[in-house]
Amino acid sequence: MDGAAGSLLLSQQEIERRVAEMGRQISSDFAGRTVTIIGILKGSFIFVADLIRRLDRSLRAEVDFISVASYGNSTSSAGVVQMGKDIEIPVAGKDVLLVEDIIDTGLTLTYVHGLMIERGARSVRVAALLEKAETRKYAGVVDYVGFKIPNRFVVGYGLDYAQLYRNLPEIRILDDV
Repeated sequence: MDGAAGSLLLSQQEIERRVAEMGRQISSDFAGRTVTIIGILKGSFIFVADLIRRLDRSLRAEVDFISVASYGNSTSSAGVVQMGKDIEIPVAGKDVLLVEDIIDTGLTLTYVHGLMIERGARSVRVAALLEKAETRKYAGVVDYVGFKIPNRFVVGYGLDYAQLYRNLPEIRILDDV
């Protein structure tokens, strides 16, 4: 180990390459339209920042954040979604792209996706950096997935354990939590 937490799952270079690919695909899919990008805090903030910089410069994009959580300081979903910060941009009649760091059970995503539909979004697409297919209960479509990963607790690149490790540029498996 190189002094950082846990064992390496995805290197900084692997993440950068995949985020660039996702940015190209999203730019193509939303070409000629304005997309309202909603990052789901806190874990997605680094992914959102990197992703929007990888979008084609001709794409019109507005960005906002919502804070909802189902983890707290635990390593598994608490089963209840709690709203923290709501979005400020109205989404009625707009094409929305929800950006999530990781889909574990998908409880948070189910809640936010439903909220966008309820508020009148014209379309709602989902981009997730990571997806744990083994634990996923979210029945909706995930339009853009960075990496499918095993059912392990991961940190880095915005993901945390008890608010720590978000600053790591790579993603690591944290075994002893």
